[in-house]
Amino acid sequence: MNLVHRVRRFSAMVAASAVLAVAAPAFAQDISEAHLKAARDAVAAIKATDFYDGILPQAAAALKAQMIDKNPDLQEVITSTVDDTTLKLAGRRTDLEKETAMAYARVFSEEDLKAIAVFYNSPAGKKLLQDGPIVTREAAKAADIWQRGIARDLAEQAATTLEATLKEKGLVPKPGTLDAAEPAQQGEAAPAN
Repeated sequence: MNLVHRVRRFSAMVAASAVLAVAAPAFAQDISEAHLKAARDAVAAIKATDFYDGILPQAAAALKAQMIDKNPDLQEVITSTVDDTTLKLAGRRTDLEKETAMAYARVFSEEDLKAIAVFYNSPAGKKLLQDGPIVTREAAKAADIWQRGIARDLAEQAATTLEATLKEKGLVPKPGTLDAAEPAQQGEAAPAN
């Protein structure tokens, strides 16, 4: 889940950076080599592009499968050709690193990027990258349990208080109006009265 959040944050930053790049093209020229190096170091430290490592191998495997499916008799030649072409294209991975570093450099100052790299290269930063997804999953489970409990308690306590208030005022609610045993779950419609 943490990986998903990192990808979303990264995508949002890339999108924001693209807008900045279009809106202020001169800004890109204001990024110094030191700033760009700090961005590259931060990108490497947070492993911002690791998620995309499988793109080329997956594309190659899909292409081989598609081509072999159409020409099964050429499996050996297809495999060799696609593998060789894949290796030639692997060098373009640095393009992604450069663009990602530029995106970070547009959003973060050189000092911020250096601090990010220092933290994520520290034992605590490395542990956060490694174990963060586990903590995120556990926190999501806890939030789900808490959400159900708070909704249940809210429904029960509100119904009890409402019932007492109505009795004090001599009002009688319709049958079933104050039932709070099963509060509506998130995404479900509450029963109409």
